[in-house]
Amino acid sequence: MAEPQARPVPLVRDRAGTRLALFVGGLVLALIAGFGLGRATGPIGSGGVTPGGGMGRGGFGQPGGHTHEDHPHVETGGTGEHVGGFSVSAGGYTLVPEPITGAELRFRVDGPDGKPVTSYAIVHDKPMHLIVLRRDLSGYQHLHPTMDPDGTWRVGLALDTPGVYRVYADFAVVEANGAQTALTLGTDLTVAGGYEPKALPAPARQSTVDRFTVEYEGTPRVGVTQPLLFRVSVGDTPVTTLERYLGAYGHLVVVREADLGYVHVHPEEQLVDGAVKFWLAAPSPGRYRMFFDFQVDGTVRTAEFTLEIPHGNP
Repeated sequence: MAEPQARPVPLVRDRAGTRLALFVGGLVLALIAGFGLGRATGPIGSGGVTPGGGMGRGGFGQPGGHTHEDHPHVETGGTGEHVGGFSVSAGGYTLVPEPITGAELRFRVDGPDGKPVTSYAIVHDKPMHLIVLRRDLSGYQHLHPTMDPDGTWRVGLALDTPGVYRVYADFAVVEANGAQTALTLGTDLTVAGGYEPKALPAPARQSTVDRFTVEYEGTPRVGVTQPLLFRVSVGDTPVTTLERYLGAYGHLVVVREADLGYVHVHPEEQLVDGAVKFWLAAPSPGRYRMFFDFQVDGTVRTAEFTLEIPHGNP
């Protein structure tokens, strides 16, 4: 998946102050308070991590006792019933915008002391993961901003169609005592113009991207951890050359349709019979969009799926 090319994006701000202002050839990031971040359940793991809806190998849920050899300090674990990305502030940390020009998105994260945070944990090869998608769950992007010495993050952003976009900043800060706090903070961007929301595609277990067919096995259940395996093929031939991308054979972002609740899921360390294996426990009934990132021949691609969790577990 190639990084998007920067381009000017006109933005507008609504009366509630939750959207962005319209500037010719400019872009301004506005932060909104949202609905309140999914509750943290306290420190988890030997590294003293406090979860805030951020990244963990289990994401929506993982069996107890699983650890990730590369990053045991950022495991969120638990039943997966807590999702994040609703709020610009959590645990004393706040996402703060800066006025910008062109299509370069800039922001910082202020800590409990009111100062910009400059110490971040490297989680799956990056200190900051930025997920962007439109509120109709289209236009997915997985970006990696770079940080200036003063704590300002910057990244080129391409928003090609009008509408309201959700931005998730997914990271883990390193406290003064060495403990790490995993967080996901969220905000909205509004691109001016005629907005026609796209209908969510029907649920399906198979997705096609370029020449690749991706199919998943397993059925997530509410509050019950289940395995979910993704297999990549070309025609009837399984792909045996999956490459590690950001330290893993795949990444899975799951977003709930009703409120855009977010989880970034990491898989088992090794492939399982050629498949990328995740552990999931759905936090609630409803419809979700799943975005599975994988890499072959140095190119990252994203397979997209609609998942529907009925009322009453199947």
